[in-house]
Parts: sequence; structure tokens; C-alpha cells
Amino acid sequence: MSTTPGAGGNRNVKNLPIGPDGQRAWSHGMCSACFGDWGTFCTAWWCPCIVFGRNKERYQYLSEQGIPDPDAGKGYNRDSCEKHGFHTIVTGFGWVYQVALRRKLRERYDIRGSDTSDYCLSFWCNPCALTQESREMELEEDDLRSKNV
Repeated sequence: MSTTPGAGGNRNVKNLPIGPDGQRAWSHGMCSACFGDWGTFCTAWWCPCIVFGRNKERYQYLSEQGIPDPDAGKGYNRDSCEKHGFHTIVTGFGWVYQVALRRKLRERYDIRGSDTSDYCLSFWCNPCALTQESREMELEEDDLRSKNV
């Protein structure tokens, strides 16, 4: 986990135990992720492309700038919505785009998991998985904001 200035904030805000593999669990379990943020969950349920687009933009900004995106959550990423929305509505495979981002988030936060679990959760529990991903980034963003970065 990086603690280099400009590289982001605390990536284990809840101080979850780190296993011998150097990884930890998600900060919010699947059920607590869903029920802990009804706004994001409902948006992910009715229009997952919006939450996916926001998550993608927030992740990219945190990775590139090391600070929270000041415009995060204030709209939708048209490109993400078109791709994710098209594949969700027309083919039913919009969740596939989410898997790559979920893997990147697990790597950023040293979260235990696998590609198989990412595929299963993104397919079977898409709104909860999107909400869980959003809440993980929110912890780091809140940490950075509290330090006035």
C-alpha cells in the first residue's frame, strides 16, 4: 500500500487486519455495502452504467492525481454509460466492463479476491458490487479530504 505523498490517502482507513498474503477484506461486506448507501445502491439497481461511470472516473482521478475528483458523482461519464448501458440493455453483458475495474480496485487497496469472484459478484450481485466499490473509494477520498489535500 502506497503512502507516498501525492499517491493517494490511507487505503485501509478501517485498519482491517492484513493477512500473511499481504491482503485484507473489503471495508464493507456485500450486504453492508448495499444497505449502508441506499442512494448509490438504488442508482446502481436502476441504472448501473451511471455508478460504473462514476466509479471509473473516481478511480482514474485517484490513480493519476492522488486526490479525490472534485467533480465525482456530479453527472455521468457518457462514454462509460454508452458502452456499459448498451451492453447491459442489448446483450446483458454490461457487468463484464465492471470486472476489470473491480480487479484494479482490489489491487489498489490490497483486497483479497480473484477474477472468478469478481465475475460472480459483478454478474449475480451487480448493484451491491458497484456500491461496495464506490464505498471503498469513498473511504480513501474522505481521508484525503480530512487532510485538506
